[in-house]
Amino acid sequence: MSAGQANGGSAGGADRPSHVTTHVLDTARGCPAAGVPVELVGPDGTPLARAMTDADGRVPDLGPRTLAPGAYRLVFDVATYAATSGQDVFFHRVTVDIAVTDATGHLHVPLLLSPFGYTTYRGS
Repeated sequence: MSAGQANGGSAGGADRPSHVTTHVLDTARGCPAAGVPVELVGPDGTPLARAMTDADGRVPDLGPRTLAPGAYRLVFDVATYAATSGQDVFFHRVTVDIAVTDATGHLHVPLLLSPFGYTTYRGS
């Protein structure tokens, strides 16, 4: 069972990822950000899945394989990661609102972290 499954993700593994995946990199240290709690929240505010980034900073299995079109939210608990990595950070939580327009597509949302900022984008 993957970390995503144990925390609300779905089964199926890497051969067919969940509708939304993410990858978190610590740009200050130049390495993956392992151990970042991530939550996927639905349009009505209900948490759909929770997982933690793996040793490579990835969450390949976060929630269902398909999502209905709508506005969703990814919440990254940066404070937990900062505490375990011994860093001070300005942003304790990063919230990324995303639009799902294709119920069958795949959305990859990377997050690049530094102590005083972050960058996110739609990946592939």
